Amino acid sequence: MSESVYKVIELVGTSKESWEKAAAAAIERAGKTLRDLRVAEIVKLDLQLDAKGKIEAYRAKLNVSFKFED
Repeated sequence: MSESVYKVIELVGTSKESWEKAAAAAIERAGKTLRDLRVAEIVKLDLQLDAKGKIEAYRAKLNVSFKFED
C-alpha cells in the first residue's frame, strides 16, 4: 500500500443566490488550477449585508484538500 500526502487550503466562495452556489463557485475555481482535489469541508457559512441589512451575498468558507506532489 503506497502512502499519500494531502495539502489543505482554505477557500471562500460567494454567490448572490445561495450558500450551495457559493461553495460550488469556490470548488469550480479551485479545480481550474489545482489537480486531484479530494475533499471539501464546509467550515463556515455567513452573509454579506448591505447598509439596510439586506442580503447582498452568501459566503461559504471551505477547507479543500488535494494530493501533494513533489
